[in-house]
Amino acid sequence: MSDPVRFHLSLNVTDLPRSVAFFRTLFGQDPAKVRPDYAKFEPDDPPLVLSLEPATEVARSGALNHLGFRLPDAKALVAMQERLERAGLRTKREEGVECCYARQTKFWAHDPDGNLWEVYTFDGDIEHRGEGQSEEVVLQSAAATPESVAWEHRMNEPVPARVPLGDGSADEVRLRGTLNLPLTADKRRAVVTEARRVLRPGGRLFVHVLSGESAVENPELPGAAGAVRAVPFESDPVALLEAAGFVGVRMLKFDAKPCFVRNGIGMRELQLEGFAPTDAVGSGEVEVMYKGPFREVRDDEGRLFRRGRRVSVPAPAADRLRAGELSASFVVFPAAAARPNTVTACGV
Repeated sequence: MSDPVRFHLSLNVTDLPRSVAFFRTLFGQDPAKVRPDYAKFEPDDPPLVLSLEPATEVARSGALNHLGFRLPDAKALVAMQERLERAGLRTKREEGVECCYARQTKFWAHDPDGNLWEVYTFDGDIEHRGEGQSEEVVLQSAAATPESVAWEHRMNEPVPARVPLGDGSADEVRLRGTLNLPLTADKRRAVVTEARRVLRPGGRLFVHVLSGESAVENPELPGAAGAVRAVPFESDPVALLEAAGFVGVRMLKFDAKPCFVRNGIGMRELQLEGFAPTDAVGSGEVEVMYKGPFREVRDDEGRLFRRGRRVSVPAPAADRLRAGELSASFVVFPAAAARPNTVTACGV
């Protein structure tokens, strides 16, 4: 039987021994782990992982460090991350990170109010704290991530001739149902081109559209789908993003079973993303390795990844390889300067 899903809460505390004593009494049990700079409780009722992080400025940063869930296995972790990515929410993946005297695989996400959520699997204990999550790392991450700028269009809104943002000023553009409006081919191209104009280098375009095995005009669908006035051919949205110069284009959701069938034509929900190209100059290089199963793969920018060989890529490209389904096929290596001398049990 696999371990249950546990809610995870990390608190900043000004006096670690005093806080350990309090929670020992509260839960009626000893902590699962105590170190000079860290403590952890794991009560079964409620099923919780509570981390205590020493912090000298709780009044400034707040008592809450971050929240999250510990999942039983990698399959559950990938499923939850994919669910968020398909909904248009950004995540940051970390493989085999050494953190809080443990080795973990995880991803991070911010909720709409800016609270930091960590979803992870426990891969084993280690004897040192590691270079992963700490008060400083979390606060620096939050400080380095200013309030994102996003623009969204929905199907029930007029399509503007120009997105009301400056060139390269947006982190994300979301088109929800826009391509299901009765737009001319030129207008569809213009909408996607405008998204490319306002996105910063590395910015993300998210598209949610009902697509068909062939193009359909006025499909007369039931319920909320009745607002759909045009259904593009299933490959057209991908081609639109590619033609506009987006890279890393990926279909996040496209199922074998159609949502609707009209006159023998299957129609499926399609969610896809693409990224504005990044100028490699000044972005930093990161080494990655493709693990398979194919002998080699090539990305939209022409980079060739041969199985089992390291390749240097710009940091934003490495971030994309960490995300979602791609994370299972790539290893993203930390910079050599960031790796302290360690002794790690590798199971060999």
